[in-house]
Amino acid sequence: MKNRAEILSPAGSFDALRAAVANGADAVYLGYGEFNARRLAKNFNDKDLRSACEFCHKRGVKVYVTVNTLARDREMARVEEVCREINRAGADAVIVADLGIARLFREVAPHLPLHASTQMTVHNLDGVKQLADLGFTRVVLARELSREEICEIAKESPIELEVFVHGALCMCWSGQCEMSAVIGQRSGNRGLCAQPCRLQYKLGEMGQDIYPLSLKDLCLADYITELSEMGIASLKIEGRMKRPEYVAVVTGIYSKILREGRVATDREKRTLSDIFSREGFTDGYYKNKKGADMFGIRAETKAPEALLASARKTYEEIPEPTEDIEFFCVIEKGKPSLLAVQDDRGNRAMAQGPIPQPAIKVALSEESVSAQLEKTGGTRFKTKSINIKLSEGLSLPTSALNALRRECLDSLEENYIQKRDKTEGEFNKGFKLLNRKEKPEITVSVRSVSQISNELLDRKPALVYIPLTEFDGNEKRISEIMQRVTVVAAFPRIIKDSEFSLLAPLAQKARELGVEEASVGNMGHIPFASGFGFALRGDFGLNIANSYSLREARRLGITSALLSPELTFPQIRDISKICDTEIIVYGRLPLMICENCVIKAQTGVCGCKNNRVLVDRTGVSFPLVAEFGCRTGLLNSKKLFLADKKKDYEKLGLTFVRLSFTTENVRECISVFDAYLGKGAYTPHEFTKGLYYRGVE
Repeated sequence: MKNRAEILSPAGSFDALRAAVANGADAVYLGYGEFNARRLAKNFNDKDLRSACEFCHKRGVKVYVTVNTLARDREMARVEEVCREINRAGADAVIVADLGIARLFREVAPHLPLHASTQMTVHNLDGVKQLADLGFTRVVLARELSREEICEIAKESPIELEVFVHGALCMCWSGQCEMSAVIGQRSGNRGLCAQPCRLQYKLGEMGQDIYPLSLKDLCLADYITELSEMGIASLKIEGRMKRPEYVAVVTGIYSKILREGRVATDREKRTLSDIFSREGFTDGYYKNKKGADMFGIRAETKAPEALLASARKTYEEIPEPTEDIEFFCVIEKGKPSLLAVQDDRGNRAMAQGPIPQPAIKVALSEESVSAQLEKTGGTRFKTKSINIKLSEGLSLPTSALNALRRECLDSLEENYIQKRDKTEGEFNKGFKLLNRKEKPEITVSVRSVSQISNELLDRKPALVYIPLTEFDGNEKRISEIMQRVTVVAAFPRIIKDSEFSLLAPLAQKARELGVEEASVGNMGHIPFASGFGFALRGDFGLNIANSYSLREARRLGITSALLSPELTFPQIRDISKICDTEIIVYGRLPLMICENCVIKAQTGVCGCKNNRVLVDRTGVSFPLVAEFGCRTGLLNSKKLFLADKKKDYEKLGLTFVRLSFTTENVRECISVFDAYLGKGAYTPHEFTKGLYYRGVE
């Protein structure tokens, strides 16, 4: 029989933590230090973290600490300090999103369990297995998965799985959003998302103001028993930025539903909506019913004061935890005195005392023995019953009975104290490799084979990345291209388990054409691509931001990697390039990849074949493009343009620099390439230097 899943609640403050514990949470997750994905929450300092762990552990509640942002090389010394502080505080696990940070934690705190954040975009079984091989004990699955997809992963998963069941939904796949970073320098991957998805946009220049990127909050209150029966280890409530009353209400309802093995009542659903919702809730992803019904915004309403007051009462005064116990005492002539104790959870302890002596004046009685054993004040224990076997005419000092009681209760207390090994190791930083002196070669990526002209090939790009989906119907042209340049088959960023079968014939076709390399943007795609014999290049989506994540990527079989576009040039220079590295120096950066088709959700009609844009309130247009699996990609309004900064990026030790062609026609592609060769005078109408000079917070 599978164990019941835990209810995992958010704790953005100590009051929220108390609210979660008081209302039935089995575990809480909280932020500590500057490397957590909710840096604007109150979070916890070193003293608070120790107090939080002590408070929770006394009540049988686990504590998971989030260190789930990307870090740069020069921040890793501070990450190591954070790691040691978390380990010493006694946390039960750490939630991470950066492969380099994961490596550090494995080495510095080898007995502290690692949980993979939803920021790692794990959405298929191979992704789970890859992380298991890297030492993770749990994976938080992407929120876009359906019931059937979760179930299939759970059947084969070698480690624990965690699933979000309530709270805010991002429009973009978690870990893949660059919108806040690129347009506002507040990175979601660094814990400071400005939530541009909650703003108004027009669909097209003449459209109406709508909220095409704002999803309703998730609510799976009707399915948590089902998820528990699937074998999901943890049911997660989102909301570290929410008030304690919210945590109290939501945790209380979900914990009660799970304990009672049922679905939510209509009254419970109304209460969940009253405390917070965005025009109701959605279970669209879980039921595999995407579309307009999943979208909504937060109305300008306040939660009822009576509900808030009732919620506050649950955690304002939390009594010390108590455990009912039974004593079993044996005092017999000529034998050592014995005392055993058992709590309602089945924990036991035993102690042995001196041999009783014949009584001189007053013999022991059951009443006198009971009087000493009942003195459990100052402990968590409350005596429920005392069973005594006592021979007549014996004497035992009161101090001996008290010592037996203390020894038994101290031993029993050990069952409520975390016993995780806190042994620490050293972080192996490895050798700092000198940056290569050679100038980087130019590579090209396209969305369509039609963008690749013979004139473009005359410029001799080192590599040409062609989407795997373009290998259907373009075999002749791709064969011609391969006669002149090295072609890399670019795999989609999102590939669910059910979609591998759609791509397998295309991967096989690419191999038959002679393509030897593939680029992947997710760890979960590595086994699939490797299975066809491709050499692997890391692409957009892997979020490689430091030397140590690059080392881990190489360990997974990546021979070269595209570095995060959120890095500045000095941060790129810092990276020890253990394998070939690449950055994007031209093109519209991908800001989002969305499971919901933005156009169809708003119009009811698929618009993949048409050029559509989202226009923000300042009149800036963001192109929408079709992605594999009827998904939507959102591109930056301005093109990254660095042809005039060649001297800067040539000093970074890179192997390649990439020209990313998305909305460009054939002539534009050639003009851009010439600009980067130092020929011609091409400059985009609107352009940006990206984050390479500005950086992100």
